[in-house]
Amino acid sequence: MQARVVPVTPFQQNCSIVWAESSLEGAVVDPGGDIDAILEAIREEGVKVTQILLTHTHIDHAGATAALARQLGVPIIGPHPEDQFWIDLLPEQSRMFGFPSAESFTPDRWLYQGDTVALGDEQLEVCHCPGHTPGHVVFFHRADRIAFVGDVLFAGSIGRTDFPRGDHATLIRSITSRLWPLGDDVTFVPGHGPTSTFGAERKTNPFVSDRALQR
Repeated sequence: MQARVVPVTPFQQNCSIVWAESSLEGAVVDPGGDIDAILEAIREEGVKVTQILLTHTHIDHAGATAALARQLGVPIIGPHPEDQFWIDLLPEQSRMFGFPSAESFTPDRWLYQGDTVALGDEQLEVCHCPGHTPGHVVFFHRADRIAFVGDVLFAGSIGRTDFPRGDHATLIRSITSRLWPLGDDVTFVPGHGPTSTFGAERKTNPFVSDRALQR
């Protein structure tokens, strides 16, 4: 599987274009905004986008979802239904943060722990990882050992939990029970900032390193 990160919005959110190398069938993960930049990257890579995947529905991750889905004629997949209230608040979120007007929508398919999403002959496994938002999911490609984790985990940090229905203890539990078992060798693309590996974060992350959690 191939992937290209396209930073979008003033928050420099890591929108990802992912695709099967054999068929070029792919998806856009978390189109928060800057549709023209996303479309240009799709054209440059020659990807045939067949769906939009959402880790969660904060404005910087989902603000352009409805417009892009309509423009490409593709379904919206995810996140978990517990994020519906954030989708309903997208117009308000856009006003609050000074984003272009965002539309609410209803995903064509909700996602749950243990689900899979097909991209051509490739599969992404779904992990429900609440805490940053209650409906947050992570997409994991087992063969290539790469995960798209949204705002659950960052290089050297973790997601905020001070938004409505965020919960710090739940987030820590999601990371340690759903992400760490996938393996220390997994590279992850966070919602913002550089990539890292689960192993590196278990060694050095001040919030979820093995040492920090033993205190």
